[in-house]
Amino acid sequence: MPERGEELVQVRLEKVANLRKQGIDPYPARCPRTHTNQEALDLFMHAEAQHGPGARTQEVSVAGRVRALRSMGKATFLDLRDGSARLQVHLRKDVLAEGYSLLEAVDLGDHLVATGPLFRTRTGEVTLEASTFAILSKATRPPPEKWHGLKDVETRYRERHLDLMANDEVLSRFLLRSRLVGNIRGFLNRRGFVEVETPILVPVAAGAMARPFVTHHHALDMDFYLRIATELHLKRCVIGGLDKVYEIGRVFRNEGIDFKHNPEYTLLESYEAYADYQQVMKMVEEMIYAVALEVLGAPRIRWGDQEIDLTPPWPRLSLKEEIYKRSGIDIDKEREPEALAARMAQMGIEAVGRASWGRLVDKLVSDKVEPALIEPVFLVDYPKEMSPLAKQRSDNPELVERFEAFAGGMEIANSYSELNDPQEQRLRFQQQEEMRQLHGDEDFDRLDEEFLQALEYGMPPTGGLGMGIDRLVMLLTGQQSIREVVLFPQLRAR
Repeated sequence: MPERGEELVQVRLEKVANLRKQGIDPYPARCPRTHTNQEALDLFMHAEAQHGPGARTQEVSVAGRVRALRSMGKATFLDLRDGSARLQVHLRKDVLAEGYSLLEAVDLGDHLVATGPLFRTRTGEVTLEASTFAILSKATRPPPEKWHGLKDVETRYRERHLDLMANDEVLSRFLLRSRLVGNIRGFLNRRGFVEVETPILVPVAAGAMARPFVTHHHALDMDFYLRIATELHLKRCVIGGLDKVYEIGRVFRNEGIDFKHNPEYTLLESYEAYADYQQVMKMVEEMIYAVALEVLGAPRIRWGDQEIDLTPPWPRLSLKEEIYKRSGIDIDKEREPEALAARMAQMGIEAVGRASWGRLVDKLVSDKVEPALIEPVFLVDYPKEMSPLAKQRSDNPELVERFEAFAGGMEIANSYSELNDPQEQRLRFQQQEEMRQLHGDEDFDRLDEEFLQALEYGMPPTGGLGMGIDRLVMLLTGQQSIREVVLFPQLRAR
């Protein structure tokens, strides 16, 4: 016997066939819509403000998906939901005459267009009284059984179209994400930054310490990598004379998947000539504060059972001091990887393989420091071993001018005063290649000869920034998983 779901699909397919027999196209190419649902609601509110109770508007045409259907014999109420709002539609047999029978072909999930004036019902709901209606798209699969709030996490992530249909909160979250990205662009554009586009397929996966995805170009007969960062191409723009540049785009890292990591994610990188990491730090806190005001209306957000205030200035904390505070380990006294790994093991932090000293320090930050940084803060002054592209501090060559921004217990931005000494940069890259040979199971930055040659033409002092858009959306929407803010996250095979 066919399953229940198959039976429902068959019934809907029969309705499609019956419509076609009647000469009705269940998928017409045109939609005579005059107003979005929200525009129609606004129109009525304006009419009611002018004419008072009992106001009615002129006829308008609205369209949307049928989210609810309540038939009472000679009258039917249905809810149409478009991308702007939900609107109730009242269909009466005495008004529609023979056209009322078309409702027999209508199911939840169908798209309709309805035309008529707007009025307010006795229950107080603004409603369109349909004089005509038509089917725009006949859904041949029924919506999820839990139409008002699809809950199964696996289904929500794999079939995001159902999630967006069923959960208004999810739809609103992705609309907010779009506004957030737009506001970041506006913030940077107003400061004179120029948006550019750099290659996604690159011959050298440089600019970060990450494992890349590899592919092969058949015409050129050479391997390429999906970019792990946009940094080196954006710096080449600065070298060429674009003093303020940025890019918002996808980067790809062939690494683990968890609540903070997706193999592909959206990254903002910006570079400003004649600036340093202190100036970038100020720009970051001002940017996130301004964006929060625009998309949320306030600089305070809920994170679990805590409230986070994004108002600048954010505290500047020493990386070394925070590690000591959270773990009791003085990294200046544990300069050998073996000794540092042994101290970490005593705390239950396991080092993977023959980890380098820089990787061990990064692991300490991830395990002991990062989870405790709920309020927005900047960690500053990183060891040189962790930052092959950053400029050394003039008063302490063992440290670099770098910060990472944290909030909600996760890193949301990374920045440094960019290293612009071509000889020092070449040496750092060579050291990274040597470390790769020594620690084969660890990711290091890669030597990019074209970038080094570009750097020899001279790059001014520059402040660079990398900010994870997905994590910023997580923060501003109070979501604890990156999969809640990426429309189509990567998942394991079923």
